[in-house]
Amino acid sequence: MKYGYARVSTDDQNPALQMDALKKAKCSHIFQDSRTGATRDRPALKRCLKKLEPGDTFVVWKLDRLARSVRDMIAIMDDLHERGIRFLSLTEAIDTDTPTGRAMWQMIGVLAELERSLIVERTRAGMQAARKRGIRPGPKNKLTRQQIEHAKELRSRKKPKTPDEIAGILGVSRATVYRALA
Repeated sequence: MKYGYARVSTDDQNPALQMDALKKAKCSHIFQDSRTGATRDRPALKRCLKKLEPGDTFVVWKLDRLARSVRDMIAIMDDLHERGIRFLSLTEAIDTDTPTGRAMWQMIGVLAELERSLIVERTRAGMQAARKRGIRPGPKNKLTRQQIEHAKELRSRKKPKTPDEIAGILGVSRATVYRALA
């Protein structure tokens, strides 16, 4: 059975072009979302993917209608492949039943790997440059050195304050006080 999926990013966009192409491709069931690709919440896509069984064909008008990112697309297509479901993208002419379609799929996988490696490399370089400038990556300290010393002094008095009381005095959470006193 052929299942189609269409997605438009806003209410202003018209899904007619996608719907016509999916009908022309003889999809017996068509699922449609009307939301931005940036959101993970795509209920029609979830329903469609759940309904697919081995031997079925999953059809999209264009790859960018399917996934939020290359990584997202890879995850979806890997799932389809593992479940024995054929994938077809009408615009890019990708058909995982053909040698060319499988090669295209593998090239997309290589590009996704490259994209991930470049992101990791840029992140590391940025962190290293920040450290050289004296910037410590990660969340900012919630307490100053004076506040930490004050917390220790409150805790070591004859009648010590509890971590909850210290947290109230300093205006931070109890967990922050525990970390400061550790």
